[in-house]
Amino acid sequence: MELRQLQYFVKVARKQHMTQAAEELRVAQSAVSRQIKLLEEELGVNLFVQKGRNLHLTSVGHLFLSRTERILTDLERAVSEIHEFLDPEAGEIRIGFPHSVVLHLLPTAVAAFRKDHPNVKFKLRQGTYNSLIRDVTKGEIDLAFISPFPEKHEHVAGDLLLTEELYAILPPHHILSEYQSIRLEQLKDELFVMFSEEYSLRTIVLEACRRAGFTPRIGFEGEETDAIRGLVAAGMGVSLLPEMALADNGLMQPTKVRVTEPRVTRTVGLIQRAGERLPPVAEVFRRFLIEFVQGELKP
Repeated sequence: MELRQLQYFVKVARKQHMTQAAEELRVAQSAVSRQIKLLEEELGVNLFVQKGRNLHLTSVGHLFLSRTERILTDLERAVSEIHEFLDPEAGEIRIGFPHSVVLHLLPTAVAAFRKDHPNVKFKLRQGTYNSLIRDVTKGEIDLAFISPFPEKHEHVAGDLLLTEELYAILPPHHILSEYQSIRLEQLKDELFVMFSEEYSLRTIVLEACRRAGFTPRIGFEGEETDAIRGLVAAGMGVSLLPEMALADNGLMQPTKVRVTEPRVTRTVGLIQRAGERLPPVAEVFRRFLIEFVQGELKP
């Protein structure tokens, strides 16, 4: 069994198409087909089944894929650690984040870190709560900002960075926009602009509304804070967003109003795979981030 056979297998499994996999690998399709066939013969099983124009994994193929991805990820990490041992300042940090964190915290942290570590590279991946935990668990990223912070989890561990307040955002000419603070109950008859179901902020907002005694009417859904803010500013409804997501100073902005009853917050943390040491440069960045966030939050 050769390393390239495993690499070809993973690529075909992800693309579900022999030709597309060969194009990304920049090798002939016949070479990919032959290596997959040799791999199947050595294992004594069929890893794929043809369905129309696509190749789908068999049940044993799915089992083999999960193990193979872990092997290749660990090999990639081992090579990176050797490079970092030879030159720690030339390493790469793979970090994931939800969209609401990238707007302010991540860019300023990376910029500050690179002042003292100019040769360190960053590989960034945006994701949702579940996808970020999955990527950390599979070893595809070293660290991930995540919200809410999972206090107890079988596969990831980390540090709670901050607890952040969520504000009501309203159209600029809304009747409540001049108030310094409101009760969430005052928005019970409004149309809400919400994140899609896979986003944790949606769950936080729904739970807050439940505590306030109502179920929000959802008029629009989005996947990025820019879209949420823009729709609210255009008068399409109201919403709740964390303060970190309201740092933009663009032309079209909603009004921000504090919610006092109930007080709505979210936790933001930094996670890594449980039971494993980070690559040296990632560990340096993890420690830097904790100190950086604490400094940013000082009055």
